Order: sequence, then C-alpha cells, then structure tokens
Amino acid sequence: MDTHAHDRRRFLALTAATAAAPLLTACGAGFGGDDEQSDGSAADDVTGSFDWKREKGTTVKALLNKHPYTDALIADLKSFTERTGIEVEYDVFPEDNYFDKLTVDLSSGRASYDVFMLGAYMVWQYGPPGWLEDLGPWMRNSSATGAEWDQADFFPNLLQAGQWSLKAGAPLGQGGQYALPWGWETNVVAYNTDVFGRLGLKPAETFEELREIAGVIKRKAPGVGFDGMYGIAVRGSRSWATIHPGFMTMYARNGLKDFTVDGGRLTPAMNSPRAVAFTRDWAAMVRQGGPPSWTSYTWYQCSSDLGAKKAGMLFDADTAAYFQAVKGASPASGRIAFHPGPKGPDGSLATNMWIWSLGMNAKSGKKLASWLFLQWATGKEHLRRAALTHHHIDPVRRSVADDGAYKDKMRHLPGFIETFETVVDRTRIQFTPQAQFFDATTSWAAALQEIYGGKDARSVLGDLADDLAGKVG
Repeated sequence: MDTHAHDRRRFLALTAATAAAPLLTACGAGFGGDDEQSDGSAADDVTGSFDWKREKGTTVKALLNKHPYTDALIADLKSFTERTGIEVEYDVFPEDNYFDKLTVDLSSGRASYDVFMLGAYMVWQYGPPGWLEDLGPWMRNSSATGAEWDQADFFPNLLQAGQWSLKAGAPLGQGGQYALPWGWETNVVAYNTDVFGRLGLKPAETFEELREIAGVIKRKAPGVGFDGMYGIAVRGSRSWATIHPGFMTMYARNGLKDFTVDGGRLTPAMNSPRAVAFTRDWAAMVRQGGPPSWTSYTWYQCSSDLGAKKAGMLFDADTAAYFQAVKGASPASGRIAFHPGPKGPDGSLATNMWIWSLGMNAKSGKKLASWLFLQWATGKEHLRRAALTHHHIDPVRRSVADDGAYKDKMRHLPGFIETFETVVDRTRIQFTPQAQFFDATTSWAAALQEIYGGKDARSVLGDLADDLAGKVG
C-alpha cells in the first residue's frame, strides 16, 4: 500500500542537516557493462563458485517500512534462512517516521542496519554522501550472484530507476546501481463501473475528456443514485507526494519537464507557457470535479473515497484502487475497473512511478551476507510467492507478470492486467534526479494549492521557478 503521502518535513530537515557530508564518487558503474571497473568493491573479494551457504551462521539486520510488501517478506524469511543459514533480524517502523529512522542511521555511519527499504527517489539523497553500497559489482560477480537470479528478467526501466551517476541532472540508467527494484506502483485511472454505466460514460482517452467526465459525475451522479459522489480523486495536500502520481503522469504525457538540463545546470521548467496552461487546467479539473476538501487529500483519502463510492474516478497508484477493489474490501469492491488513463496530445502514455527498492548500507560489515539476502528478496522464487499469496501485485519481474497463476489471481479485476501490460514499459521516473527533489516537489504542491485557490498560475509558477533556481541551479 502506497502510504508515502505523509509530509516529509522531518525527512527534509534531517537530510539538509547531513548535506555537508563529504561526497564520495561511485565505486563502480552500474549493471551490465563489461568494461566497467569496480574500484575496490568488497564484491571483488568473493571468488570461487557461487554458494548460498557460504555465509552460514551470519545474522543480517534489516530496517523495514510497515507495508504489505514487508508482510510478504517476513512471512517468507524462513525459506531464506533454510537456504542460506543466515538469520535476519528486522525492525519495522510506520512510514511517518521510517525515513527519519533510516536517515539518522545512515548519516551516523553506525551501520545499525545492513539492508533496508528505500524509495528510488531517496537514492538522490542518500547516494551522493556515500551511504549506499554500489550493487553493480555484486551483480556482475558470478561468484556472488547465482545464475538463477537472472538480471535480464527484471523490467529494465525498473532496474534503471536505481542506477545513477550521482550527478545532479544526469539521467537514470547510468552509473552505480544503488537500489534494486522490489515492489512498485504505476499510476493509472480507476473508476466506478456502476456510475459510468448509469451515466453512459467511457474512460477518458484525452485530458480534456477526463476533465469533462469529472465535472459530469459531480453534477449528475446524485441523480442516478450516488448521493455526494464527486468526479475524480487526486492528491492535494502540501506534500511532495501530491506531485508524483496523477499530476506528474499527466504532466509527462503532455511532454512537460520539471527541469531542463544544460551542461549539468538545472533550470526550472514548470513555468513554461505549456506547463502553466496544463497546471491551470489541472486545478480547474479539481475545482469542477474534485473533492470539497482537496487541499488535505493524501493517498489515504483518495483511495478511501473510491472504495466508499464517494469518488467516481481515481488517478493515482494502481495499488490505491487495488486495495479497495479486492472482494469484500470496500462498498465499491466488485465495481472498480482499471484504465491506463488519458493519452497526451501525441498519444503519449508516459507514466510516473513510485518504486519500493532494497539497498545495502555502504558501512555494513556483512556485505556478502547482505547481498545474498537482497538477491533472495528480489529473486524469482520469493517474488512469485509474494505475488500469489500476498499483495505484491505489480511485479518487478517479467516472469512473474507472465505467470498464469498471477494472471488468474488478478483477472477478476476488470482491466487490471490489460492496463498493467499497456503502461509497464512506459512507466519510469519522470523527474530530473537531484538532491533537492523533496523540497522542490513540496514547494510545487504548495503552488498547486495556491492556483487551485484562485491565484494566477503564471505568477505563482514563475515565483516557484525563481525560488527553485536559487536552490538547484
């Protein structure tokens, strides 16, 4: 469940306090390059044939966020210990203080935890100070990595989300591999099939249609038995998490960028004429078809309203709808369908993602045992079990997505599999990698609230761009 809509003020303060930490260059480039050197990685010390048991008797410490993916992992830990002889001790924290805990521990250099969950966006914060182990050398070493791990089985765009050169503005997919994809969420439109049927509506294929449908539902749903229903649920709180799901997906489909990059210099682009027009239209859609208290809306409110038949549509993480759609989960379960959402003017289905990843502490004294754990946790066997018996419903591996048993499990949700297959290869992080990401997107959310409240979009976004230019340029 994507609960990352919590305010990140403490996270921002903590990371800002550690920004003076010395920057370390990447110890090795990322996955796949034959000519890339690992420059002293502990992975170089692992030789001989691959052996799951070579760290038998070791204990690895994991820091985990409270999440359905975590539940699946913990339920399966016995099989890891049986295979490797490695014990896993873990602490689980709710997300409202999980990243605080992780940031403090990494910045201290204590290495209280060997492995941990992180979002791919956190690589931009944790990578430059040298807190994250470059996993590329481990992945390339056949003595440390079994052939069955099958790196080629990962959707490549998901693997690339954790690969970066540590240079602001540099594209993902180049440099060190600082996090492995584990569980992710693409952003789509889910809708109530009953209200669509009664009003004779079809899922929107353009942004203009989406805006129109949202308004129609808000005006006409009470007349067909849906008292109090509004048109579309999207996030609106003053948090970075408001920007990255539906808003950034539609923004990217319109060919828009958060920053332009020229010679390593970042220039804010959310005040371009086309970006201003889009943002004005997004705010108008929410005013005309959104919830009455939109500026407080997080993931939880959006998801809950779809399930409670308060929202006719949801433009957010597919998991936000999934947890309302499964049988018996909500009043709307059995009445929720999935759709890729509107295309951009040129037919684009570019989609932004949130991706829960796994990483290793660069200060860990148990790196081989930690790597064996990461390898198992992101391996085919565990992730297939997690998908079939738990709620790992967006597979990071193609073999799981293609598995007949997985498709059977998901087939009762109208449009889910078709939507996943349509957008999976088009989903990637649509933001420009840079250390001020959380601060910038939180300010962006505040600007969006002001425009929603009636302030001039060009003026507000111009002020935002000026402010950000002084921070990231």
